[in-house]
Amino acid sequence: MGPDRELHLVTGAAGFTGRHITRLLLDRGVRVRTLTGHPDRPSTFGDAVEVAPFRFDDPYAMARDMAGARVLYNTYWIRFARGTMTFDRAVANSRALFTAAARVGVERVVHVSITNPSADSPLPYFRGKAQVEEALVGSGLCYAILRPTLLFGAGDILINNIAWLLRGSPVFGIFGDGKYRIQPVLVDDLAALAVAQGESRENVVLDAVGPEAYAYEDLVRLIRDRIGRRARLLHLPPPLGLAVGRIAGLLLRDVVITSDELAGLRANLLVSHQPPTCPTRFSEWLGRHAAELGREYASEVKRHY
Repeated sequence: MGPDRELHLVTGAAGFTGRHITRLLLDRGVRVRTLTGHPDRPSTFGDAVEVAPFRFDDPYAMARDMAGARVLYNTYWIRFARGTMTFDRAVANSRALFTAAARVGVERVVHVSITNPSADSPLPYFRGKAQVEEALVGSGLCYAILRPTLLFGAGDILINNIAWLLRGSPVFGIFGDGKYRIQPVLVDDLAALAVAQGESRENVVLDAVGPEAYAYEDLVRLIRDRIGRRARLLHLPPPLGLAVGRIAGLLLRDVVITSDELAGLRANLLVSHQPPTCPTRFSEWLGRHAAELGREYASEVKRHY
């Protein structure tokens, strides 16, 4: 493993964002250790990545697993509360992670957040993200906070599953008027930005966003047309759309969409007010990958729980 090489930590190296960051680090010859909630699962990277479990309940043990690392890339979060895992618990776990990193002298934390977090948000996802950012800023650690919108790319869930539904159904439900906006960002671009920020020493907060923004209905229509389907786009009252989503989730044994996710989308929280920081246009990426997009359903529950 070359223990003399510089060590970087990635939370969730098997996850969507963490996997792309890890691949870039390995390509650069960096020694990588992942902290994960699933240490027994087969690794995408085999023996190339060291594996340690999250030890949120034992901060000293977690600190020992982080010792010697120069940079921590943190992608840890939850999409929705499930069982005993709540957003409050995820915030507390994040604080424990930063405390352990500070204890062992990690030089830099590159933290993946979300656009438009707010401590006053009624939505626990966005409120929790703001609380985690505050914890990092107050930790004394050198940091870069990256705020992506909707991530797309190989292995994503939302864009893939929109295409999957468009391929398999004659109709596709649009919540309300569909005019709320969304600004997709390629996960490879986010990973490149994260790794570049790992080399910096300036405390920064950056929106990680692509150059194109769409009304949600226009995004769905673009995907439909590029994959060559003719599904009718049907506007549904949001409560009815959520009910349909819950039924689909039961059939798929997954969570398709939550009321909080819909509220955030309709509040235009997945669009940035800053200039684009990531170069790839969703429309161009879609043109190259339409043939394989949505061929299989991607389950959030199977992937993370």
